[in-house]
Amino acid sequence: VGSVHYAIDIYQVREIIKPLQTLPLPYMPPSVIGVADHRGDVVPVIDLRLRFGLEARMRGRDIRWSVGKRGGRFAALVVDKVTEVFGAGEKQQRDIPEIGVGDDSRGISSVYSHQGTLVFVVDIERITKIADEIDVSIAQQLLEEREKP
Repeated sequence: VGSVHYAIDIYQVREIIKPLQTLPLPYMPPSVIGVADHRGDVVPVIDLRLRFGLEARMRGRDIRWSVGKRGGRFAALVVDKVTEVFGAGEKQQRDIPEIGVGDDSRGISSVYSHQGTLVFVVDIERITKIADEIDVSIAQQLLEEREKP
């Protein structure tokens, strides 16, 4: 996302997909760009660029969604690009920097050094907490109505 490398724990990733059609909902935080119907689940879609205070990136062939599980629900994180899956051990782990106000809202659970680059592991529970406000039953009804002929 931007010039920073982020990672998600592989055990929290359902799959990585190309963007789907979204349904914007009123009164959502700006980083929640809507919901999507993904394999029968109403999935909130959170743009990490907006979540981290960067400008939105409207299009790009590398843009992907990382669909992850948080509690009993799923959420999709919009990322600029997915580069690889890798494992890291204790030797590669670094201390999480204390940057100041908003550290908790950044949702970083750990930091690793991988091939000379710092990689920040996103805590999917914290980073998607913003989507807890969405009433998925209403979103499900809206999605079903949109699909009717």
